[in-house]
Amino acid sequence: MYKIQANASGTRSIEVSDAHLEAIRKYALFKDLIDSSGFVDGLALEKLKLNARSILESQSGDKSLLDLCLDVIYNSYMKVFGLRGLYALYKEWEQSHPETE
Repeated sequence: MYKIQANASGTRSIEVSDAHLEAIRKYALFKDLIDSSGFVDGLALEKLKLNARSILESQSGDKSLLDLCLDVIYNSYMKVFGLRGLYALYKEWEQSHPETE
């Protein structure tokens, strides 16, 4: 279990599990989400939420994606600051957990 800081003062955090990170990988939720400058903004957060919602509607019944949405993406603490932390955590996790085929 990992924790990402959800605000600048550090008073709020969101717990992220390996299963959440696997779901991000499985559905390529960060693909084309962040532009080449690496800047994470409010539009990126809205795009992530809309993409996740669209996938949920088209592929009903996937518990891993539903858990990711409930626990992380639609968490009341998730704002741009939290998305930056989630993106950084995912990139670090992705390097240490290569995809197996």
